[in-house]
Amino acid sequence: MRYGDKVALDGLSLEVARGSITAVLGPNGAGKTTTLETCEGYRRPQSGTVRVLGLDPVRDRRALLPRIGVMLQGSGAWSGARAVEMLRHVASLHAHPVDVDLLVERLGLADCGRTPYRRLSGGQQQRLGLAMAVVGRPELVFVDEPTAGMDPQARRDTWALLEEVRRDGVTVVLTTHYMDEAEQLADTVHIIDRGRLVASGSPTELTRGSQVSTIRLVVTRPFPPGAPASLTAALGPDVVVRLIDELSLVVTGPADASTLARVSRWCEEQGVLPESLHLGTRSLEDVFLDLTGRELAV
Repeated sequence: MRYGDKVALDGLSLEVARGSITAVLGPNGAGKTTTLETCEGYRRPQSGTVRVLGLDPVRDRRALLPRIGVMLQGSGAWSGARAVEMLRHVASLHAHPVDVDLLVERLGLADCGRTPYRRLSGGQQQRLGLAMAVVGRPELVFVDEPTAGMDPQARRDTWALLEEVRRDGVTVVLTTHYMDEAEQLADTVHIIDRGRLVASGSPTELTRGSQVSTIRLVVTRPFPPGAPASLTAALGPDVVVRLIDELSLVVTGPADASTLARVSRWCEEQGVLPESLHLGTRSLEDVFLDLTGRELAV
């Protein structure tokens, strides 16, 4: 797929297993939204082949649409429609919809049910968009940033609903900027960058690495200037020190008890008071940064 001179998808090839939750991750501009829109039939690929539930999403659109659900980034709701009114309308378009009242209760929409869409908060709009995507009992649901703008409890409720949908045999394909969300939900993760697939596997498979560990250091007040370079010099060239924010950093590389002791000694020399110091395996975020060199922007 090209947009003028820009190549959005460059020989991208991936599969999604039935009954799974699959996360498609990538930096901004990597081609995630184009990938989903092509699978949903909103864009026709300029070359290559796309099959969704065995059907061509453009040519077989009438046969495919009743079998899939789509949560758009902008929800697709009418700005003046009340939340539950919009959901009931979408439910009426399907032959065997989910009970609307139960879905409203499940996603915490009761308190804003009579509020026009344009006056809903970002998190409420996201919850309504998800409800509209699953109310028709789809075999496959595409969800684009399902928990953006939600508070922690709403995020957990949404995760529970997606896992419940998967247990009912529905296939879920999602994009997200939250690495913990992908690790929590996904059976398979596809990481794409600059329109190409750079890694695939379960979160466990992608983060597995016997020789690579991480040390996460959180401190009580901001690090002194030049902290990453100073700590790298103290630990040696085999590690990578990455500043997460002014109060936390991650050391990636070979790590053992002596490495922890050197980090503690560095803290003492720099006058830094640790709040927590944790030795563990690489996270999905570490793998993502290694592969793409870019952070996800929320």
